[in-house]
Amino acid sequence: MIRRDLPTMNYKSLTVLMPVFNEEATIREIVARCLQVELPVKIDLIIVDDGSGDLTSQALAGIDDPRVRVLTHSHNQGKGAALRTGLAVATGDLLIIQDADLEYDPSDWSSLLAPVLEGRTKVVYGNRFGGKGQNMSGLHLFGNRLLSLVTSLLYARKVSDMETCYKLFDRRVIEPIHVISNRFDFEPEITAKVLRQGFDILEVPINYAGRDFADGKKITWRDGFAAVRALVRFRFTKSL
Repeated sequence: MIRRDLPTMNYKSLTVLMPVFNEEATIREIVARCLQVELPVKIDLIIVDDGSGDLTSQALAGIDDPRVRVLTHSHNQGKGAALRTGLAVATGDLLIIQDADLEYDPSDWSSLLAPVLEGRTKVVYGNRFGGKGQNMSGLHLFGNRLLSLVTSLLYARKVSDMETCYKLFDRRVIEPIHVISNRFDFEPEITAKVLRQGFDILEVPINYAGRDFADGKKITWRDGFAAVRALVRFRFTKSL
């Protein structure tokens, strides 16, 4: 199903989807940064607390802003499951994913939005390898490069940073997609299903302040193997 010819749209709103799991140290700061960004569209922020076992829920309870909506999972289900919950209630003309740590800077949203608002694309990914402050471990750098190469080969499209958190979509690109991944394999699934619809992914450089496991990083080498399996699986699965 090719839908790359979606008509132009006068975008008025952006929904920010933020999955959260045990981020008590950063959640208030990242929410504040999100709400401080000035954009030419109205924003709302949907936070999904994915069964956090620390003080994340208490920190979220202290946020009083009409632009913020907090949803809660009774137990941890994974990033993909949290995003699926958020997508089910998202109302923005545009959708962007924002992690709850401080690795990604919301001040980059303007750069991501620009090509969509200019009518040049319907999908934008933030490319961590073109910005400043990469601070990515050698293992994660290798894994990300490899997964992006596998994506490019399987889907015959150039993708430099498939695993990036910053993915911005015209909501009409996402509407026909039924997300089934519960964990970090959301990233290859959504990328595969966007490419299979015929949409190109435009990439723009972003800043990235990577953290390590001691600081709370959760993705591991096992998730890399799951991502490869997902890329192959969704390449040859007919349904979206």
